[in-house]
Amino acid sequence: MIKKEEVYKIGLFNKPHGIHGELQFTFTDDIFDRVDCDYLICLLDGIFVPFFIEEYRFRSDSTALVKLEGIDTAERARMFTNVEVYFPVKHAEEAEDGELSWNFFVGFRMEDVRHGELGEVVEVDTATVNTLFVVEQEDGEELLVPAQEEFIVEINQEKKLITVELPEGLLNLEDLEED
Repeated sequence: MIKKEEVYKIGLFNKPHGIHGELQFTFTDDIFDRVDCDYLICLLDGIFVPFFIEEYRFRSDSTALVKLEGIDTAERARMFTNVEVYFPVKHAEEAEDGELSWNFFVGFRMEDVRHGELGEVVEVDTATVNTLFVVEQEDGEELLVPAQEEFIVEINQEKKLITVELPEGLLNLEDLEED
């Protein structure tokens, strides 16, 4: 059984395309095109289910048409409408440095070199020009941390830990410090 920590979300199947079972796929990460992995994982009724990719072609920099093995009609493809699509972490780790998307880091813990543990990355906000990590602190409060490479000191994929060195005054971290 595939566990949530073994995958990360890369997009959503929108709707069928044509009559041969192709699906319109809106993605936030094109990792499926950059590493050698011939399947995607769909979240169906709360269960992660792998499906082999028969073929795909890009429509834009964020959409593709995907044909899954065994899905040969528009009717069968309809069951994938609005289904979340995930990618296996073990294959994403094969990517070269700089090839991982920010979404890969959802589920990682984040710590600052001066202030210690900040919390867990629960989301990546790409709605603005400046990408932000949404970090949930222990008390449930959300912290927005700029996803800037110059602030990242180390990424330990094995421990799922991002160590950052944030500039003084960027965040109001006084509440986190113990006196």
